[in-house]
Amino acid sequence: MDDLMYARSTMALSLGFHIVFAAVGMAMPLLVTLSHRHWLKTGDPDAYRLTRAWGRGVAIIFAVGAVSGTVLSFELGLLWPGFMEHAGPIIGMPFSLEGAAFFLEAIFLGLYLYGWKRMKVRTHFWMSVAVGVCGVTSALLVIAANGWMNSPTGFTWNGTSASDIDPWAALMNDAWLIQSGHMIIAAFEAVAFLVLGIHSFLLLRGSKDKMHTLAIKISLAVAAVAAIAQPLHGHFSAQSVAKRQPAKLAAMEAHFVTGPRAPIRIGGIPNEETQEVSFSIDIPGGLSFLAHDDFDAVVIGLDQFPKEEWPPVLIVHLAFQVMVGIGTMLAGLGLLGLLFMRRKTLFSKRWFLWILVMVAPLGMVALEAGWVVTEVGRQPWIIYGILKTKDAVTPVPGQVIHFYMFVLLYGFLAIATAWMWRRQVLAARGIKSPDKAMSEWAGVTYAPDDEP
Repeated sequence: MDDLMYARSTMALSLGFHIVFAAVGMAMPLLVTLSHRHWLKTGDPDAYRLTRAWGRGVAIIFAVGAVSGTVLSFELGLLWPGFMEHAGPIIGMPFSLEGAAFFLEAIFLGLYLYGWKRMKVRTHFWMSVAVGVCGVTSALLVIAANGWMNSPTGFTWNGTSASDIDPWAALMNDAWLIQSGHMIIAAFEAVAFLVLGIHSFLLLRGSKDKMHTLAIKISLAVAAVAAIAQPLHGHFSAQSVAKRQPAKLAAMEAHFVTGPRAPIRIGGIPNEETQEVSFSIDIPGGLSFLAHDDFDAVVIGLDQFPKEEWPPVLIVHLAFQVMVGIGTMLAGLGLLGLLFMRRKTLFSKRWFLWILVMVAPLGMVALEAGWVVTEVGRQPWIIYGILKTKDAVTPVPGQVIHFYMFVLLYGFLAIATAWMWRRQVLAARGIKSPDKAMSEWAGVTYAPDDEP
């Protein structure tokens, strides 16, 4: 690989690693808040223990995510000085606001973790809500910057530089809200299914701890709602891409030739040279309806763009298939889980719990695949239609060294995080139920310790 590919690979590795922690930072505070509210409302000691266990898990993820997020910020300047030269004055504001949201999140998380029995109960509870709000706000601001890269606005481009810069118009770009909604729903879905799988596994291994059954109920409710909402939102997201980035949509569906009644493809391996797709199941008119709500609508194909401006079709198409396939499956499992929970037969369906264990990481796989579609599908542009990636990369040679350094760094962080999470899961067994004084402090009915 040349320096451009090593720089892109380094950025892809960093983003792929960090996005997991960013997703957990968005979604886990909601689970903590729901568990905490359940404890305050019912006095259930298992809810208290679950809240404390999940809170500790959030602290671990936040610490590692802070490291990987900081690395990403520096990489923008170190690897892509051409991008920062033009984009900095235009889209720098969301990054600065994101920093403020991140610091607020850190402050509220610290207050929440150390506020047990040190703060008024309602104030303490609202700290968990504030952590979640700041986490989502931070994500919204970062995605605003990425949305601007896909739908640049807020400036006048004269061919070599930008003028008439309006940072607020750049922030409110056409891609921002649709991308943000898709990502936030995906984060809640992926994290909730991951948590659901972990607690299902611990329950199936013979644990009698009622904390796991409560965790499954809470996480299943969040996972199911998000999984059902995501395909519906995906329809509007596809329409937005069709309007703003028709070449990306064409690559997603391996749609080479412009025409009406464009098919939607299930599976398939595209060949850019022959412009054919092998082993796919085509649904006539499906892509036309997805993009324009009309089965007979004309959908722009890759033939309308110079070949040097095509995204890597094979990678984008396969990533899109993985994302959609997993999302559809998780939506079905979410519906089935809600049905079992409503009928109060969920915990008697051991086969279903084992399925939840097996699919636990797939939400994260779909999340990663979605970002591959977003980022690789924009190529060869770093700022769509304005600046190409090859023109923004650093001229400094030796990018291979940076790449392997980051492979080692993220490998170490991944091992350390897994080790700390394993310790956290084991330590959760030892969290004691609240004593009478704790329950009185919270204003709930005292429930005696009934740990196994």
